[in-house]
Amino acid sequence: MTTATPLGALSVFGTTFQNPILLAAGTAGFGRELARVVDLDRLGGLITKAVSPEPRSGNAAPRVAEFWGGMLNAIGLANPGLDHVANVELPWLAAHLRQARVLVNVAGSAVEDYVTVIRRLASVAVVTGFELNVSCPNTEKGGEEFGANPTVLADLVRRCRSSTEKPLIVKLAPTLADVASTAAGAVDAGADGFSLVNTFPGTLYRISRSDRNQFEPRLGYGRGGVSGPALLPVGVLATRLVRERTGKPVIGMGGIRTFDDVEQYLLAGASLVAVGTAALADPRVPERLVLAWGRRG
Repeated sequence: MTTATPLGALSVFGTTFQNPILLAAGTAGFGRELARVVDLDRLGGLITKAVSPEPRSGNAAPRVAEFWGGMLNAIGLANPGLDHVANVELPWLAAHLRQARVLVNVAGSAVEDYVTVIRRLASVAVVTGFELNVSCPNTEKGGEEFGANPTVLADLVRRCRSSTEKPLIVKLAPTLADVASTAAGAVDAGADGFSLVNTFPGTLYRISRSDRNQFEPRLGYGRGGVSGPALLPVGVLATRLVRERTGKPVIGMGGIRTFDDVEQYLLAGASLVAVGTAALADPRVPERLVLAWGRRG
């Protein structure tokens, strides 16, 4: 459940967030990348870049392509790996944040990868909870995404649940046939809430000006995830459906640029929101949203 404290802060996932504005996973690294531009401790919190047991170099460049209405990205979950995050990034966050909460995004190619990360970081004080990126391909099941199979997802959440008492937030894709039913199954397995929504797949081409038959993908990987303004109504609908079905807290994300966008998610039932693509274009957007939250009537 979500409740407001006397000071206007929010009680979500068993802790207090000073405001509902978070930085979305993958768009702010581990915080220090933005520390000289944004006052991180004025935000409600941040969701770290994905963490996997071993370092990942990610996909081939180019990794990002802009288009009217959004962005296409194929980063490939590049990250420095669990040891580096535990020994370098999280201590930095602990030393620099007093109010903003930290959620760790967890990724993997097998269920055991998620369990390994959570077991290692579960006792780290600065970590408020874990966001499970279940859009990762499950190599043990032929590459099917963890979130696409309710049985596999339930097993993943159950295994993670047995590894920590801290909140587990499942990040679901908008391409699921029935996102509310998938969410309900995750709750039965032990999920505490959801991040809605992840990106959905797309591709774009670079076309030769001299020969229209000559073209190539704009991303090195060939395809990627669509984010930005075009995702807003998709995320708002998913938030409403999941909130109504499960009653669990939702972090709304996808297409947030203005406080009007924030309100769309809040009206749909979100407890918190996370800003991603807009903060890449203008890192000060989240701080402006915090100010707008403070001025609300």
